[in-house]
Amino acid sequence: MGLLSLRGKSQHLSKQVKQYLVITGNYWAFTLTDGALRMLVVLYFHQLGYSPLNIAMLFLFYEIFGVVTNLVGGWLGARLGLNKTMNIGLALQIVALSMLTVSAEMLTVVYVMAAQALSGIAKDLNKMSAKSSIKLLVPEGAEGKLYQWVAILTGSKNTLKGIGFFLGGLLLTLLEFKGAISVMAVMLAVVWIFSLITLKEDLGKSKNKPKFNEIFSKSSSINILSAARMFLFGARDVWFVVALPVFLAVTFDWNHWWVGGFMASWVIGYGLVQTVAPHFTGKKQGKVPSGKAAFQWASYLMFIPAAIALALHFDFYIQTSIIIGLLIFGAVFAINSSLHSYLIVSFAGKDGVSLDVGFYYMANAMGRLIGTVLSGWVYQEYGLAACLWISCLFVATASLLSLLLNNEQQSTQRAVD
Repeated sequence: MGLLSLRGKSQHLSKQVKQYLVITGNYWAFTLTDGALRMLVVLYFHQLGYSPLNIAMLFLFYEIFGVVTNLVGGWLGARLGLNKTMNIGLALQIVALSMLTVSAEMLTVVYVMAAQALSGIAKDLNKMSAKSSIKLLVPEGAEGKLYQWVAILTGSKNTLKGIGFFLGGLLLTLLEFKGAISVMAVMLAVVWIFSLITLKEDLGKSKNKPKFNEIFSKSSSINILSAARMFLFGARDVWFVVALPVFLAVTFDWNHWWVGGFMASWVIGYGLVQTVAPHFTGKKQGKVPSGKAAFQWASYLMFIPAAIALALHFDFYIQTSIIIGLLIFGAVFAINSSLHSYLIVSFAGKDGVSLDVGFYYMANAMGRLIGTVLSGWVYQEYGLAACLWISCLFVATASLLSLLLNNEQQSTQRAVD
């Protein structure tokens, strides 16, 4: 009986792992279209003569609905299962892409904002589903293995998003806007049909149906970490979303191919560093990161945008300073992001994990929203250097917040491999 029981558990775990692999594949496919769509929108509407602030406004609903989706999506994931939230996200992204295949005359600011709203909902349903699944597959206490899995998933996703940036610039050059969007919609429709057929398990479905008022975290550690995450991602997007691609196109006269290629290279490198982040944060010594590690790495990051801003101010090899400086920023930021992604999955409760993860990524989306709006407005009014100084201030705030985390358990825990 014992052997039969063990065999049954093994088979059940195997099914969960297969389901998780399908979810991860869906997440990767979605990420390609999400990265490509962002680059297509920035470059195409800049080409049409939109101001940096107007381009930023195109992403306003994308980020706002991302905030809402992470709150509500975590609750839905706990009640319905992560397979259903994943499939809903894929379907919404197909609708969003299809909306953008209309003629250029119909692509008004309000219309594109509505399509981006659907895309924002879709993206965060997918992210929440994939990230929440990891908690359910790693044994209790295996914090080192958990950190590795989170780092690999997060890093691979961002690598693919970078490839998506490159793909967006390439497709815009080869097929123009409508053709590029149509190709991506067809590709994602095939993935969605496959997902409907293969995703059967209610992975992540809470045993106790959570009430809607439970979407807000009651954990002080998760609340503090969420606030730090908000400022961390605001620090990235304040220069990355609108200011940098427009600056590269205007100041250096780079075409779509070069802009998309640089942005893609940045995100691909960022993703690759994320996958190996555990090696930089104490894995060789058998340690898993704590809030102290998050504070230290954020402190290192803080000086990089300040150095680039000074190079701009003193006209010191501007092109070289920006390219090299932002590549260094990307590497250090990747380690910060990977640390945060591990900590939230570690802090989250096992039952209804998507509630805690959803709340945390709500803060992540809020940071992106703040960064996106500031990226367009500050760049238009004051230039790229001002965006970088704000980035420095945001990172400093994230660093100080990390000191408040209660990490006694985290700092003493040993990795289990």
